[in-house]
Amino acid sequence: MAAATANIAPSAAARDEAIGVYVHWPFCLSKCPYCDFNSHVADAVDHDRWRRALVRELATQAARAGRRRVESVFFGGGTPSLMAPDTVAAVLETVRSSFRIANDLEVTLEANPTSVEAGKLEAFRDAGVNRVSLGVQALDDSVLTFLGRTHGAGEALAAVATARERFERVSFDLIYARPDQSPQSWRRELAGALAHAAGHLSLYQLTIEPTTPFHSLHARGAFRLPDEDTAAALWDVTQDTLEAAGMPAYEVSNHARPGQECRHNMVYWSYRDYLGVGPGAHGRLSEGGAKVATRTHRAPAIWLDRVERDGHALVDDRPIDPAETLIEATLTGLRLAGGLPRERWTALFGRGPEDLFEAATISLLVDGGFLALDTEGLRATAAGRARLDAVTDRLLRGARPPG
Repeated sequence: MAAATANIAPSAAARDEAIGVYVHWPFCLSKCPYCDFNSHVADAVDHDRWRRALVRELATQAARAGRRRVESVFFGGGTPSLMAPDTVAAVLETVRSSFRIANDLEVTLEANPTSVEAGKLEAFRDAGVNRVSLGVQALDDSVLTFLGRTHGAGEALAAVATARERFERVSFDLIYARPDQSPQSWRRELAGALAHAAGHLSLYQLTIEPTTPFHSLHARGAFRLPDEDTAAALWDVTQDTLEAAGMPAYEVSNHARPGQECRHNMVYWSYRDYLGVGPGAHGRLSEGGAKVATRTHRAPAIWLDRVERDGHALVDDRPIDPAETLIEATLTGLRLAGGLPRERWTALFGRGPEDLFEAATISLLVDGGFLALDTEGLRATAAGRARLDAVTDRLLRGARPPG
C-alpha cells in the first residue's frame, strides 16, 4: 500500500475542483432487516480509540490528496449520532487544518430520530455539524415495527422538530413501496411528511438485498412487495406530490426546495473526488487525469488495528480504466434530474456525450422519450428516471470509452 501515503498529484483542473469527505461510523444499536450497509451492533465502543483512529486515517489521506478545497463532510453509517460529539469535532478540526475550506462548508450527520439521540443534536451543532439527516423511514408505528426501527412515529416527528429548532438544513428519509401499501395511503403519508419537512426529503423504494433478513423472509413468502403496476403508481404519486409542494426531485430518490440540495451527494452524482474514511468507506481521487478507487477494510476491529499500525486500512487502491470510469460516471450522473452537463463530460473524458456512446443507441433512447441530449448535456427524462436501470444498461451497451 505504498500509494496510500504518496501524493497523488492531481491535475490542475482537479486541484481547482472542490471535493467531499465521507466518514463512516459502523455501529448501530440494532440491525434493521432491510439494511445491507456496513453496520454492526456492538456492546461497547472505545470512543477515545475510535476518535484517534478516524483522525489518523483522515490525516493520512489528506497528506496524500494535498490541500484540495473541501466543500462537504458527511458522517454516515451505521448510526453516526451514536458517536461522541468530541469525535465529530476532532474530525472536523483535522479537515480544517488539512484542506482549504469552502466558505459555505456543508457538514451533514445522519441520526436516528430517537429522543436520546435527538438530545445530542445541540452538542453535534456545537461540534460543527450544520445539516442533519434523520432516518424516520415511516410515519406508521406498525410499519416501523416491520422495518425493525426502534422509534415510533410520534418520537420521530418530535426529533424532526428538535432538529429544525437547531439547524437551518434538515432532511429525513422515508421508505415506500412497502407490503400492502396503496397509492392512496402513500399520498396521505407524504402529506403528513410535508407538514413537518424542512427543505429536503429522501424517498427510497424498499428493495430486497441479498444477505439481509428480509431476503430470506421474502423468499419464504413471509411478505410480498407491491406488484410492478402498483410500484409505478407509488413512484408517480411521489413525483407529483413533491413537485406540487415545491420540492421536485433533483435526483432519483431525493427531493429539495431550490438551494436545499445535499451538496455532499452532489459530489458523488457529478462524479467528483471524495475521500472515504472509516471501515468499508470508498473514495475516488483524480491522478493525472485518471480516477483512483480506494476502499478500506470493512471489519471494524481489523480496520482499527490496521489504522493504528499503518495510518490507514486501505484494501483497494487502484486506477480505474476509462471503460469503468465511463460506467461509473454514467450510472451516477444520469440519476440527477439535470444529468451531467456537457462541460462535465468533457472534463472527465475529453469529449462530449455523443462521442462516448453509439449514435444509434442515443437516438433510440431519445426518440423513445427516455433521454435528452442537447447543448446543455445528457440527461434522463422523467420517464427515463422511472426506468433508469434499463435506460443506463441499454446506453452503456453502446459505450465508446476513450483510450
